[in-house]
Amino acid sequence: MAFIKEESEDVKIKETFRVKHEEDTEEQTDLVALKEERQELTRIEEKDQYERHDFMNVEISIQSKTTSSQKEVQKTESNSYFTCHQCRKSFNQKYNLKNHMKVHTGEKPFICQQCGKSFSLKQNLKRHIKSHSGEKPFTCNPCGKTFTNKAQFDSHMRSHSGEKPFTCKLCGKSFTRKGSLKSHMVIHTGEKPFPCDQCGKCFRHKSTLVTHMKTHSGESTCNCKLCGKRFSNKSTLIAHLRNHTGERPFTCTLCGKSFSRKGSLKIHMVVHTGEKPFSCDQCGKSFRHKATLDSHIKTHTGESPYSCRLCEKSFSNKSTLNAHMRNHTGEKPFTCTMCGKSFSKKSNLNAHIITHTGEKPFMCSQCGKCFTREITLTYHMRIHSQEYNCHQCGQRFSDKRRLNWHEKTHSRSSTCHECGKCFRFKANLKVHMRIHTGEKPFTCTHCGKSFSQNISLQIHTRLHTGEKPFTCILCGKCFKYKALFKVHMRSHTGEKPFTCKLCGKSFSRKKSLKIHMGVHTGEKPFPCDQCGKCFRHKAILDSHMKSHL
Repeated sequence: MAFIKEESEDVKIKETFRVKHEEDTEEQTDLVALKEERQELTRIEEKDQYERHDFMNVEISIQSKTTSSQKEVQKTESNSYFTCHQCRKSFNQKYNLKNHMKVHTGEKPFICQQCGKSFSLKQNLKRHIKSHSGEKPFTCNPCGKTFTNKAQFDSHMRSHSGEKPFTCKLCGKSFTRKGSLKSHMVIHTGEKPFPCDQCGKCFRHKSTLVTHMKTHSGESTCNCKLCGKRFSNKSTLIAHLRNHTGERPFTCTLCGKSFSRKGSLKIHMVVHTGEKPFSCDQCGKSFRHKATLDSHIKTHTGESPYSCRLCEKSFSNKSTLNAHMRNHTGEKPFTCTMCGKSFSKKSNLNAHIITHTGEKPFMCSQCGKCFTREITLTYHMRIHSQEYNCHQCGQRFSDKRRLNWHEKTHSRSSTCHECGKCFRFKANLKVHMRIHTGEKPFTCTHCGKSFSQNISLQIHTRLHTGEKPFTCILCGKCFKYKALFKVHMRSHTGEKPFTCKLCGKSFSRKKSLKIHMGVHTGEKPFPCDQCGKCFRHKAILDSHMKSHL
């Protein structure tokens, strides 16, 4: 029967050639191909009925390919046939596209019967159920840590091996997880695909958006058991707990300095590299950190969005406002562990701690002089260039700030009308005026003695409390006053900063130099009341007075 069918088809094809002899060669070639295709189909049908059925399915898929452009999901030439028309992502199987569409629709049909949490994929639900059962079948041999699924286990193992198989093609940075690489790529594209429905702010990562949303709802799921402070996520709570424990697990390999947060270590590393990747478009000034650049830009725009509700003073950033608010509340959360003194700013505490250690880590490369603060070294470096001159008197200054202070001495607004003394600031003039008015607004609660300045009261109070906040780390001796502490430290260092210009002799105290100068001038300022004999030093006068007794 098959042979008769084949012969009949051959006759029909020949007749067709005769009728359409004038048609083009291309159509004739197609008919020949059709004949060959049907002959092949007949042979396959005789050999195996199942194979014929399979071939017909292929033929149908070829026919459907010509109409695929009409469908919403298109096939491409790159083996990724199914494309999402919302984000243009492609998939090689239709069910993968179907699962992907749930990302856009938000559909989560798989619900956990124990806690009610929903999932878009069934395998995610299965993985979640293990968190209820406590089942962790994957165990790490080096550290013994267990995991609920193999993906987490594989990722963890890379922390031991150091393997980072996922590399960014743009900057070459490598990652242990594919998800970390995807999150990193957003840095290069600048894309922020996760917007907040309430305030419109956009975020690079969904986890950041979820955390941000809690600021609108007021939700604080994580509470500190030590101080009661509440946090929106567990990672922030863990970082906060290190403030209580003093733990600093992130250490700089270059200088050994440790930090409680990984982000703080990353920020610190820029100090060693000297890199300043964030530049101001308006003035060209560069900064190490983006937050510093953002604050700087506000100096151009004049923007001060953070206002104090008590005095209505405005600030360009929130941290400055928080520090300012402590002036009103009197809060001093930063306490020195060596002497117990408290400060409203952490930077002030750091500067204070150096008074105990005597450390001066910032050295001038030109003259070798050392300083306790980096900002002081910066100002000092300008002494070598001396770039700022006063237009009124010609005096030169190392930086513009000192010049501005000096120029105020020429202004009448900072001059005392009683004695003509000039001051850099009106506040200093105000304190000075108390000398003339006799005003002493600061009173000691122990003895009732009054003082014109608050700092004088604080120093006086140490007489009653016996407080000696300045401790020598070399011999353990304590001092009430910083001036005495500095003089004492010179006994260890051998430093003698006060030099006689006439003979070159040096002294550790200014008072000693002043007494020494009497040798050159011949001055004897201490006379005896009984015999009129004069002496250079008060100590010698005191000894002399005993001869009259």
